[in-house]
Amino acid sequence: MKAGWVYIVTNKPQGVLYIGVTSDLEGRIWEHRNHIYRGFTDSYNCTRLVWYEDCGDITEAIHRENRLKFWKRAWKIRLIEEMNPGWDDLFETIMS
Repeated sequence: MKAGWVYIVTNKPQGVLYIGVTSDLEGRIWEHRNHIYRGFTDSYNCTRLVWYEDCGDITEAIHRENRLKFWKRAWKIRLIEEMNPGWDDLFETIMS
């Protein structure tokens, strides 16, 4: 079974929110921070990891990501603030 994570990155506290899914959270956030791929997160400079959730496996993570993408912005902000009230960049906390 492949690991699965859902995460939210932003460009500043309560700024643009991007929800993503990955099997390698540390590696994926490193890619966002270093602008490895062109696209939405690169264009909006979404490099700050503000929320993440271990879903156990990638299939479950994909389902969770799809549900979160339909949430209202206020619900996403509340989810972030439950885990990370200061909107700190959590990248250092996930480094192995």
